[in-house]
Parts: sequence; C-alpha cells; structure tokens
Amino acid sequence: MTQNNGTLDDYACSQGLILPLINEFTWSVEMRAFLYLLGLLYCFMGVAIIADIFMGAIEKITSTTRKVYLSRGGSQEPEMVEVRIWNGTVANLTLMALGSSAPEILLSIIEIVGNNFESGALGPGTIVGSAAFNLMGISAACILAIPGVESRKIKGLRVFAVTAVFSIFAYLWLIIVLVGISKNVVEVWEAVVTFLLFPLLVGVAYWADKGFPFRKTHKSIPTTNDKQIELGAMLSGEGEAMLDGLALTKDGQVDPNVLAKWVRQASLRGLSGEDAAKLAAYKLIMSQEHSKAWYRIGATRVFSGSKKVQPQLSMKLKEVYDAINEHPETENLSPLPDNISKNKAIIAFHAIACAVPENIGKFPVRIVRSGRTDNAVSVRVETIEGSAVAVEDYVAFNQVVYFEPHEVEKKVIVDIVDDNIYEPDEQFYLKLSLTGTNTANQEEVLLGRISIMEITILNDDEPGTITFGDRGIIVKESVGLAQIPVLRTNGWDGDVSVRWRTLDKKLKSGKTYKGLEGELVFKHSERKRVIEIAISNDMALEKDECFEVELFDPSNGAVLGHTTKLAVTITNDEEFNSVVDRLADMTTATMDSMVVHHDSWTSQIKDAMNVNGGDIENATTCDYVMHFLTFGWKIIFAFVPPAGIWGGWLSFVVSLGVIGILTAIVGDLAGIFGCLVGLNDAVTAITFVALGTSLPDLFASRAAAINEKYADNAIGNVTGSNSVNVFLGLGLPWLIASIYHTAKGGEFRVQAGSLGFSITIFTITAVLSLALLVARRCSAICGRGELGGPLATRYASAIFLLLLWMTYILLSSLETYGHIEGF
Repeated sequence: MTQNNGTLDDYACSQGLILPLINEFTWSVEMRAFLYLLGLLYCFMGVAIIADIFMGAIEKITSTTRKVYLSRGGSQEPEMVEVRIWNGTVANLTLMALGSSAPEILLSIIEIVGNNFESGALGPGTIVGSAAFNLMGISAACILAIPGVESRKIKGLRVFAVTAVFSIFAYLWLIIVLVGISKNVVEVWEAVVTFLLFPLLVGVAYWADKGFPFRKTHKSIPTTNDKQIELGAMLSGEGEAMLDGLALTKDGQVDPNVLAKWVRQASLRGLSGEDAAKLAAYKLIMSQEHSKAWYRIGATRVFSGSKKVQPQLSMKLKEVYDAINEHPETENLSPLPDNISKNKAIIAFHAIACAVPENIGKFPVRIVRSGRTDNAVSVRVETIEGSAVAVEDYVAFNQVVYFEPHEVEKKVIVDIVDDNIYEPDEQFYLKLSLTGTNTANQEEVLLGRISIMEITILNDDEPGTITFGDRGIIVKESVGLAQIPVLRTNGWDGDVSVRWRTLDKKLKSGKTYKGLEGELVFKHSERKRVIEIAISNDMALEKDECFEVELFDPSNGAVLGHTTKLAVTITNDEEFNSVVDRLADMTTATMDSMVVHHDSWTSQIKDAMNVNGGDIENATTCDYVMHFLTFGWKIIFAFVPPAGIWGGWLSFVVSLGVIGILTAIVGDLAGIFGCLVGLNDAVTAITFVALGTSLPDLFASRAAAINEKYADNAIGNVTGSNSVNVFLGLGLPWLIASIYHTAKGGEFRVQAGSLGFSITIFTITAVLSLALLVARRCSAICGRGELGGPLATRYASAIFLLLLWMTYILLSSLETYGHIEGF
C-alpha cells in the first residue's frame, strides 16, 4: 500500500485485508481519499465506543471481591469485610493496559497475520507513535489541566519508577534486536525475550507495589484462620467507607447520619428531595478514587452523547454543590455560612443588636472578618429604617468598607440625632451586602451569619444585666447548630463579658452534643449575642434529652439576671429522619444507576437508543448531534453481552473480538488513505492512526488530572502502557511470525530502516520527557509535582513536551522520505 514515487495506479491503493468491498477504481482519487478519511474517523469513533463496553467489562472483572472474616478476639463474632481480588498494579498493567492499548496491539497482530506473516510499517509505527503521543502530548495536556496553581504528584512512585525504566528499556531492546544482534532479522529467542518481558514487568511492578524486600508498606491484621490480609486492599474499614463527608455502610447503602448534613444544606436552598439525593450521589461518586478505565469510559461517553458516568447537574445544582462543598473538612455543617470556607473572607457584624442613648452623638459599630485574611476585600454597609426614621433620629449612610490584607476588624461610625421630643425606644438597622462592582471581590467574600444588625436608640448609661431570655428552649435533633440567645438589659454602657458552660443532665456530653465552656463578650452598646452549640443527629428513635447552659462570672460591673441557667431539650425529628432515610435510598439508587457497566441487555439497549442514556433534561445540543452520528455504532454494540453476565468475562472476550474486526478495517482505511494522498505507511501510523487511537486516552487522562488528588491515573499509567504496547503489540506478533518462518526454513525479517530510526528518536525524547517530570517533582518552582504548579512553569513544561513530540514526528517523517539518513 506504500506509494514511494508519488504516482498512483488504480489498483495500487486498493489492496487491504478487508477493503475495498465494492469496485471503486473508477472514482476520482480526491473522492476516494475524502471517503476513506471520513470512514477512518468514523471507525475511530466506533473503536472508542466498543472500547467503552470493553472497559466496562474490565472494570467489572477487576472490582471482583471476596469476603474475609476478621477475628475480634474473645467471644465476639468475627467481622466481615470485602477485599478486592485483583491487585491494583497488576490490573493496571494487564487488563487496564490491554483495554487502553487494544487497538494498537491488535492492529500490529492483524497486520502481520494478514500480510502472510511478513512485517508491515503500520502496526509498529502506530505503537511507537502512540507511545510518543501518550508520553508527551497527554502529559502536556495534563500539566495544563490542573486548576489554579495546584499541583499533582504521582503517589505510587516506586511502581512508576519501575514502569518508566521498563518503558525506556523496551525501546532500547527493540534497537538492539533490529540493529545490534541480528540486523533486520528477528530470531525466535529475541521474540520470546520480548514477549516474556511483559510478565517480568508485571512481576517487578507488583514487587515494588508490595514493597521491596524487608520493607513493609501495609499494616496487617489477623483473620479467623490466623492468616494476614492487607488493610490497603480492604474496601471498607470498621464497616464504612468514608468519602470526604459522606459514607457507605457495609451493604453499600448511603449512611443516613452523614447524609443528614447534606440534606440540611440542600433544604436551606429550596431543593427537592430528588435534587438533594442527586447532589449526595454526585459527591459520593466524585469523592471516590476511580480507575483509568472509569475515566476512559467517561471521556468516550462525553463525546458520543451517551449515558454519563456521574449524575448531570443543572447550573443551579452545580452552584449549590460548589457552595456546600466549599469546606468539606468542617465536621458540623452549619446552615449558616460563617464556616463555609477558609478560602474566602467571611464578613459579619460583631453582634446581632446594640443599644445607644439618644445623646451619644457618634458611635462605632464593629465589623469583623474571619476565614481568609491575606487578600484585600470590600463589603457594603447601609442603614435601613425601622421605627427610627432617617434624618429625624439618625443620619443615613450607604458606604463601602475596605479590608486590607490581614485586617480583621473595621469600624463604621453611626451618627444619632438628639432632639427634645419625648419618644419611646426606637430601632433602625444596619445591613451588609456584597459590592456589585467587582466580580472577583464577590468570589472571594461571603457574608457571615450576622449580616443585619439592630440598633436601639434609648437613654441609659449602666453596664447592664446579663441573662437568658427564657428558662428553656427546645431544638430538634436535626438542627445541626443550636443558637442560644443571651440578653444584656438595663444598661449597655462599656464592654462587658460573661462566662458560660454546659452542664450534663439527662443527656451526657459526647454523642449528641459536645460539652463546652467559653466566654461571651458584649462590646459597648451591644445588647444581644448568641452561644452556638453543635447538635448531632444519631438517627435513632429515643426519648427527649436535655442539658443545661449556665452563665457565671460577669465582668466590668455587669451583673447576672434572674435566669442564669437555660435548659436545652433535644427532641426527635421523626419527619426529618424519615426524609433522610428516603433520600438515602434515593441516593443509593442514583449511585447504582451510575455504574459504568450494564447488567442486562435491556438496560444496555435502552441506554444505546436514548441520548445521554435517557437523561434528556440535561442533554446538550452537542449530546444530540453526537448521539445522531454514533447511533449506528451504539445499536450494533448494544448486542455485545453486557458485563453483568459471567462476571464480565464474556463481554471482555466478545468486545475484544469486535475491536479486532474494527481494527482490521481501520488498518485498511489508514493504509489506503495514506496511499491515496501520498503518505508512507510509517508516517500515517505515527500521525493519523496514533492520534485516532489515543485521543480517548487524552480526554480520560485530562479528566483524571482535574478530579484526582494524585497524578497516577493521569500520567502514572502512561509508562506502563507504553511498555505493554511493545511487549504484547510487538512481542506477540513477532513471536508468531518468527516461529512461522523458522518452521518454513526461513527467517523473519524486519527492516530496521525507518522503524529503527523512529524508535531511536522516540527513546531520546522519552528520556528528556521523563527527566522533565522528575525535575518538576523535585523543584519547588514547579510546585513539587509532575502536574500543575505556577502558570509560567506549567506552560514552559507543556511547550517543551509538545516540541519534543513535534520533533519526533518531523525527524521520523524526514527519514521516511529519505531527506535524512537512518539506519
């Protein structure tokens, strides 16, 4: 199929393994080239979609678990935990690598078998070209994808080091085989060694994952039969798998205790139960550590308009999710926004209310700042009329207050008008609001709980009496944060304070509430403040429980009033508990519907026929367009056995066979297209075919880089996949072909030429690329991470990698066309 002299013959570009299916020799070269390019792109789409099912089968296989019973000691029954059968490193280097590299590996095998066991340029070229794009192109995209100035580093460094060494050695070994030992000839023993390097890689990587000799990387605990299991392989610890604020119980259900916090947040924003469950499911799914297969499936479904791997959130739900998720480390999620985020400045008044004498003239009101303090922010404060009227009783104002970096308190001056007319006590209000002129400022500022302050105008100069307003209050168990008002009466002059503490009664500190002691400060003229005590909901039906809060030790002349103790009674919120239980079931159902594989043909066909898997409400125009373009592939592949049958193995085998058939067609399309436009097979392989088979990996790695805490699923698997491509994609077909030719009394010839030169250039650029990643991890300038970091360094790194990739493409192409000398 290679055209070296630039002339075209009617038949020269029509000799594929399967194609052409019809007589097309009378068509114009331009028309045939256009149709073959269109067919090649469409088949790339088909390969990606069937790889979706293939990856789903792999995900099903590698998620298989077994039950292990742990001894508790004594007469206690052993605890059951589930342990994954597949080691993560082994799964990544075998099934996962095969899943992402199946088209390249199968193309190489099919080309040799279909070419009478003679070597071709398309298969090996695609493997080397794909390796170059994976290491340089995908790494560059992932470096740029990290949000802000964050950085990501590889967690499994020992395994990555092993696969990186093997990825370089793999291509050095190819040079030795093609040029050094027996030039242009691959002997049987060389092919055997090439193939056996694959199990060697898996074994050494597994060894590194477990810890090299005399190093122990996982704690172990005894089971009932005195064997040891690794805690790192357990799916759950102590019955639950905690996921950044949400949890799953032993049976895979959402834990209502933790879901309750999300429900309170969602209910304050007017969300329905279904939306709250969707948010919780989204949080659970996005908080889990996912495999490369999960991201690969997600990337494919995005551009094919298929069912997504996580719940689709509307703009409103996305805003609510971001607001709730701003501060996941807070244990007690409050319905009020003070503790939402350390990344934002929280601005509020110091007190809810204050009282001032009519003859005070001007007096200051304190505005305090918490949360983030290292940035400059602003907030608007304005007066609002109550029974007190502007001009007659006070001077109205509307002004912007600016906080400089590290400034945590500002004062605004309020001017009271003194007249000679008798009036009862009157009130007006101060209100905080975000400044609307600076969008960046709004994104960095939140208003605290006390954003409106009441000011009472009266005549009094006493320090006052501090007391509770009531002898008891009742709060529901679902309240999250009990707010207990403390009043300052009969005088508001000067700064005073009072100490407070909780006292156990029927309810003991610890489970439902946490006993505390503190000091409450009233600044001059402040007359009402609140004590906040966190309340936990244990979701159990029980009698009403109570504890007390006591005031003692007032200061600066203030005295205690008659009510110094207040009883807090906690009641069951049965309605709330029932809602939470129902939402837990809904969340679990949403989670179940988001699994990446199908358990039945019915669900598989249904998802294939409907845009966005039937979620029409959240389907975009792009989803509809891509669903229309890929509908034929979806319907055909819907009849592949779903992964729910036979533990995923039947789907694995059948989808692998379908990928093989499609890959054979892709090989024909690529070869004939390259011939029609005058491209050598070697150039077609390292450009069109390599890109077409690797683009889904690019999108998957980019998504993993953004969403994962570590870089393992983004670029950590690249070196392993590149190694497996050589050991399986070249080792296996070379082994078959060398045995065949040896049996025939000949030898299996592989011209070093362009392939050897391409491998040499790739090896050099690969060493430079890995050196860059190592330098980024060791350098503080780059954020000490392989991905992300400061903007300047990430752009410089990405440009360097892209230049290496373009250099590889350019030099390999120039050698192929004889402009520079190769081997």
